[in-house]
Amino acid sequence: METTSRAVAQAPAGEGGLPAPSARRAVDGYLLAPFPWYGLDEAFTGPRWLMQVGTSADGSVEHGSIGHGDEPSVRNEFVSGSPDEPKEKFAVVVTVAAHPVRQLADGTGRLEATTVSSAAWLAGVGLLSFTWPMQMDHALRDDWLEQQTETAWVLADDLSGPDWSTLSLPVDGVPASFHYRESEYGWVLAGTTEQGVHLGAYGRGMSAYGLGFAVVKDITTYA
Repeated sequence: METTSRAVAQAPAGEGGLPAPSARRAVDGYLLAPFPWYGLDEAFTGPRWLMQVGTSADGSVEHGSIGHGDEPSVRNEFVSGSPDEPKEKFAVVVTVAAHPVRQLADGTGRLEATTVSSAAWLAGVGLLSFTWPMQMDHALRDDWLEQQTETAWVLADDLSGPDWSTLSLPVDGVPASFHYRESEYGWVLAGTTEQGVHLGAYGRGMSAYGLGFAVVKDITTYA
């Protein structure tokens, strides 16, 4: 799935309580999507924040992420808590438009189909973006990320393999089956919905077992 990401981190409000320009640009990317966005359901009462959207070669929005809890930084020896009590507790929900293989509008190529594996890969790479092993030199992180990104793709392409288990979680109030795996860096899961989208999620410090997902009623409230 070839997409480009557009950074849309949450920005503070401007004068008079109105969203700052960067915040308006952030939510604009989400508003362009022709599919519904998902986040954690109402059982989660903590902070929620926009992250980024990804676009396809023809400029259409293909996927995006919404964060919940603490906004994570890259985990190393300076920001991580103890293994039993991580300093940062967050869960990120990735919504991916479900598409078959399709031609670009200008006829110059085609876009790959999106599947549950697409959501699993995006979630796996998302978790890696906030992680590197504590014993690793910062200068080696790019090589480590490249290797781990390839590993994340291999794992996402084999959701029936031994690295994944099955987890049932509610989606819009109805139990749904997800592929789930844990690592020393956090957890990743992926599944699908009845709303024409696949869901991925990743997190650290928040258990995946008690989560539920629901359509975001008004994405502008997250900006």
